[in-house]
This record gives sequence, structure tokens and C-alpha cells, in this order.
Amino acid sequence: MTKQPRLLIDALRGIRTPRAPFWFMRQAGRYLPEYRAVRATAPDFVRFCLNPVQAAEVTLQPIRRFGMDAAILFADILLIPHALGLEVAFKEGEGPVLATVTNAAEISLLEAHLPAAAETLSPVYETVERVRSALPESCALIGFAGSPWTVATYMVEGRGGHDFARVRRMALGAPQDFSRLIEVLVDATVSYLDRQITAGADAVQLFDTWAGVLPVSEFERWCIAPTAAIVTRLRARHPNVPIIGFARGAGTNLTTYASRTGIDAIGLDAGVAPSWAAREVPAKLCLQGNLDPVLMAIGGSALEGAAQTILDAWSPRSFVFNLGHGITPDVPVENVARLSRLLLDWRRAWSTA
Repeated sequence: MTKQPRLLIDALRGIRTPRAPFWFMRQAGRYLPEYRAVRATAPDFVRFCLNPVQAAEVTLQPIRRFGMDAAILFADILLIPHALGLEVAFKEGEGPVLATVTNAAEISLLEAHLPAAAETLSPVYETVERVRSALPESCALIGFAGSPWTVATYMVEGRGGHDFARVRRMALGAPQDFSRLIEVLVDATVSYLDRQITAGADAVQLFDTWAGVLPVSEFERWCIAPTAAIVTRLRARHPNVPIIGFARGAGTNLTTYASRTGIDAIGLDAGVAPSWAAREVPAKLCLQGNLDPVLMAIGGSALEGAAQTILDAWSPRSFVFNLGHGITPDVPVENVARLSRLLLDWRRAWSTA
């Protein structure tokens, strides 16, 4: 039997597909009533992520409703710190709260957990297997991890929503210690994504959510270099699996990030003009993004007009339609359905190539 093509994987490999494949960051989440029903049975978020039956179910929910071209694994970027022995909790109204890592002795404790970290996360690989077996053949499955810089910010600061003063002081004032922490996270991330791919992920994405807080010299050291190391090591093991890099808020640093990390596709946040990306990002790279998530809540002509702007700007090259960040809980389900229908019906104007 002929294997069905996965539109998203073709696009990530630089092929101009008949229509733009699409998926949405945080497409499995609190805006869906069926997600909220499952989540209500699992008050501990870390345990929820590590429950393969529940995690697989919520991963599949948006595919059933909207027919995206890819599912993204339901997990969290802070599962790696958890696997490295750090206390991680998600508190209502506060978000993630972690035990902090601030010195060489605490980094040594993380290193001691490193050999077993990938195995600690074995429920995630079972989730991948369950989702891949349940997905239509034509639908891709994306695995993911947080990039080392972003994960390190949570580990040093102890929470999200911070001003980054503590982590920046450590990176600048104790660069040897901070470099050790980044190296531990690179090793853990490679093992984690390797196991996701082996379990059935068709592509993987690295989320560098807090990349935008770094000036150029630090961006190169703490964002580009670790990402390049992960890409190089993963590609040696899985040469045909596309890798997406998402350096949120990186601005004009994106061109350097795109050219020096070795990624196949670059995720773009809503602050990047589609026309700028079409012009400045190397043509061999697939673009991914970058609709403002606020427009998903507004809907109507504002949503459709902005989506069409992206489609028009990127039509001459390979791209994946997505949001500039995740779907928020206030997004009406009907807006997601309406945009999904628009994208499923869109066809590339080949004569403009």
C-alpha cells in the first residue's frame, strides 16, 4: 500500500506544498471543553503530563475537531528539570514554581541525575507511541523540548513571569557554572528528543521562549550555540527528521539563528513582519508562524485578513501556518474552526512562484 504523504513534513523539508500545512501552538489546551473535562480529573499537572492515556487523549482532541496537519505532543518544557531531580510544581494563579539552581554544587546534583533522566521520562515516549498509532497516516506528530536557555531561566529564577535578573547575573557573573548547566540541559534534551523520535515523532521543535531577553553576544552563546549542538547530535542519529527552532522575541537575531543553528524550519513570533521574514530568512528554510494569538480571540474579518497576509507573503516558498505563540484559554472554539476551514480550503497560486 502506498504511504500517504505528510504535508507538514514535506514543507519542513523545503518543498512547496499545494496548500500550507497548519497546526497551532497550544492547540491542545484550555480553550477546548473536552480538554478541561480530562484536566479536571488530574489536579497535578506534572502527573497529568506523565499519564500516557490522558496525555495522548488531549494530544488527539484538536485533530479530531479541526483536522490540523500535525499533532504536537502534550507535555511541558519543565519535564526535563523534573527528570533531573528538581522539584517542579504548577500552582493555580502562579504557574510553574521550581526549586532553584544557583551554584556548582546544585549543578552537580543535576549531573548525577542525568544518566537516568531520559528513562524517567519514559511515560512521554509511551504517549508518543499511542498518539502515532491513533493518528491518520497523513497527519504528522511533532515532539518537542524547551531550549536550554529557556529551561535554564526557570531553573535559576525558580518561576516564570520574572525579570530575568537572577539568570542573567549568573550567566554573566559565573559563566563557567552557567555553561555547565547549559551542557547538562543539552545532554538531557538530546536524549529526550532522540527517544521521542524513536517512539514515533515525525519532527521535533525546540522552544526558546525567552530568547528575546538576551543581547547579541549572549544570544549567540546561550541560544545559538546550544541549539546548534542539539541539532548536530540529533541529526547524526536521525538525519531525515526535520527540526524546527522557535526563538521567540529574537527579532533581527533570527537571521543569524536561522543560518547558524542548522535547523530546517524557523518558527516566528507575531512581532515579525511576514514580508521581512520572506525577504531576510534564507530561502532554503521553511517558515512557520506567525498569526497574533489575540486575533484568534477576536475572530471575524480581522482574523481572516491577517491570516491572508501571511499566506500571500509566504506563498512563493515553503511554509507552515501557525500562530506567533500559543492559543489562549479565551479563544472561542468556533474561531479555531473557522480559521482551520480557511486553511484547509486555501490553495497556493502556483503561477506566482
